[in-house]
Amino acid sequence: MSVKKETVLLGMSGGIDSSMTAILLQEEGYDVSGITIRTWDSISESCLSKEKGCCTVESVFDAKKLADGLNIPHYIIDAREKFKSVVIADFIHEYLNGRTPNPCVVCNPHIKWEIMLAQADKLNCEYVATGHYAQALQNGHRFYISKGSDETKDQSYFLWDLPQEYLKRTLLPLGKMYKSDIRKMAKEKGYETLAKKRESQEICFIPENDYRHFLRNNIPDFTKKISQGNFIDSQGKILGTHNGYPFYTIGQRKGLDVAVGYPLYVKEIIPETNTVVLGTKDELGTKVMFISKFRLMKYETLPQNFEANIKIRFRNQGYKGKISIFEDKIKVEFQETVTAVTPGQSAVFYEGSDVVGGGIIENTF
Repeated sequence: MSVKKETVLLGMSGGIDSSMTAILLQEEGYDVSGITIRTWDSISESCLSKEKGCCTVESVFDAKKLADGLNIPHYIIDAREKFKSVVIADFIHEYLNGRTPNPCVVCNPHIKWEIMLAQADKLNCEYVATGHYAQALQNGHRFYISKGSDETKDQSYFLWDLPQEYLKRTLLPLGKMYKSDIRKMAKEKGYETLAKKRESQEICFIPENDYRHFLRNNIPDFTKKISQGNFIDSQGKILGTHNGYPFYTIGQRKGLDVAVGYPLYVKEIIPETNTVVLGTKDELGTKVMFISKFRLMKYETLPQNFEANIKIRFRNQGYKGKISIFEDKIKVEFQETVTAVTPGQSAVFYEGSDVVGGGIIENTF
């Protein structure tokens, strides 16, 4: 009597990681189906002559070709309107409020996983899977994310907002893999072109990394809402003129065009007065920050006097500190002074390699 295979719906981008994930899942005995989610029309929206990034028409065709070659059923979901109303709307809202958003953190639970799981239910698939370099683990009745073995590719930072009901159905086959092994595997399987394919390091809807250009093109009546304003120092002295407060982020040094004889950085953004406060690097330091919209992952409740390693941005090794519940927020007390803590960015709390939880940086003191 044949044993029924476990079924999994794999998110396929057309890139090397999700493509090799498909092969790994098949080799492990899963009955695999594929899904590609179309989120952004990169030609019409960014006015580029050629599509780039992970959400292009070309990438959709690449995913379908790979799925056909592996005899995997493949589904294409057009989520552009939902993506615009959720991810793009949040992105614009945050910049207009003087904050620096992280759209991937919004997209993962509210677009990718939500759509994958809905489609998985329609297809009677038990699991969903992606090509993220992270691990999906279980401890008792709790499910959580842990860092990928390849720390240079680790993507656990972007997955802190996945709820338990999503995590318990999630497979991340590349968690213990290294990128070099995946490229080698692609070559050995005959996917030479895929092995050499350039990876996108950009936000999918901002392929040239020029978010200012994007804001100009996507905020209605932009010139009426955004105008030049004053750079000031911490004492309120006017230092120069800026081009519009959404064009700046905390800790920014380049592109200020203000000369005072020593380096200045963006210290604070005040949308209400269209003012950008500049300060020295020492003035950017803080030992306390507050986190809103947080989600606990590894533990149901936060242990008392819990010490964690806190990452305040993706390319950040993290800082030691104590985290505690404070009213409806998490209070973070760093062991050392930390600079350029940026409202709107994600703070992710680690216990060793395990994600304890995360949230959105609100303010510092």
